[in-house]
Amino acid sequence: MVRSARLPKWKATGRKSLLWLPVLNLREWTDIQVLAHPTALTWDPLRKCPRSRGIDPSHLDLRRTMSLPRQLREKSDFDQLPDDVPVSANIADIEEKKGFTNYYMFVIEVKLKGGGRYLIFRRYREFYALHTKLEERYGPESSNSPFTCTLPVLPGKVFVGAKKEIAENRIPILNVYMKNLLCLPAWVLMDEDVRLFFYHSPFDGEQVPHRLRRLRPRTRRVKSVSDQVPVFDRTAAPRAEALFDFPGTNKLELRFKKGDLIYLLSKVNKDWLEGTADGATGIFPCAFVKIIKDLPQQEDTVNKVRCYYYDETVSTIRDISVEEDLSSIPSFKDLMELMRQEFNQEDIVLNYRDPEGDLIRLLSDQDVELMVSQSRSYSSEKHFFPWKLHITHKDDLGVYNTSPGAGATQTVGAISRQVRIC
Repeated sequence: MVRSARLPKWKATGRKSLLWLPVLNLREWTDIQVLAHPTALTWDPLRKCPRSRGIDPSHLDLRRTMSLPRQLREKSDFDQLPDDVPVSANIADIEEKKGFTNYYMFVIEVKLKGGGRYLIFRRYREFYALHTKLEERYGPESSNSPFTCTLPVLPGKVFVGAKKEIAENRIPILNVYMKNLLCLPAWVLMDEDVRLFFYHSPFDGEQVPHRLRRLRPRTRRVKSVSDQVPVFDRTAAPRAEALFDFPGTNKLELRFKKGDLIYLLSKVNKDWLEGTADGATGIFPCAFVKIIKDLPQQEDTVNKVRCYYYDETVSTIRDISVEEDLSSIPSFKDLMELMRQEFNQEDIVLNYRDPEGDLIRLLSDQDVELMVSQSRSYSSEKHFFPWKLHITHKDDLGVYNTSPGAGATQTVGAISRQVRIC
């Protein structure tokens, strides 16, 4: 028996025709592609729902649950997310890293659902790698996942131009990208690669931001330091004298007047210090004070690579500074680029000495790893990498030992030149 009194209604739109289904308790407009023509709808007394010769409307609840609009983050979905899920991210600054290759990193402040926040340091290529994985997984042409969504647009790679200018121009675009990314459905926020990208890694914890131009530096909030500061000689403590009044603009900043004595606690960055005065602790600009006794200098984090450059008549020894940990292993490409830049030569090759004293040419990343592993047993000066590079011209084959058993004697003799240290 046909229940004509409760037949569906139709609604025409510019894009498609929608069907109003009060009989299914949906109370919403549904695409007509889901159902057959309404004239074919009949009432099924067993299932107590309308049926069609097309798709069974009783299964529509499942379709509605799996449809993309229902996957968008709603309040109930958001409340069920863990507290360590990122909800916002903003680029605070860019910083140049001078390692085996020079590049810029984006300093990003990440805020979590639970209220926590921290800084992470990411290169553009990490943004690109994440976006590529998300496109493969959730893009419109993805065949690996039942869920798809419209991903935000990521600026493309730039191969020509000043690195700093390129990084600066990317800041507003990447901010928009991260904002839109974190507004995607909850199942995207819980994606493993998204979680890893915004995760505060041990590497991030070791980094010290220098400026944070787009973000006021944070500091700990202490109401009183009288019960926290041990007894010490105040005349020997790092301290400064206020040159001007500093009213402070928020609770994180230390207020003081001209002539006040401020005891220094730490250096936030090159422009801001943290100190205590009159029982309060906060941050203040360096330009507002005169340093009486400075904070102890932190240990230098710059390490050096010793290089021997062999020209036709002169051998040069040069120590090249890099901001890399002594345990790090560079890539062959980065080493070659750095040496070409330092010695202003293109037609060069990289070598190292093996335990027998012979020069071995580096040709790949595997050769670099072998060089590093063999050098771990060597003793080296402080802040120097245990391995050393020998740079020769590509066509200069006389530096290599071609007589087995002759050892380092022939090699050293072949490259004996006037030595110059620089």
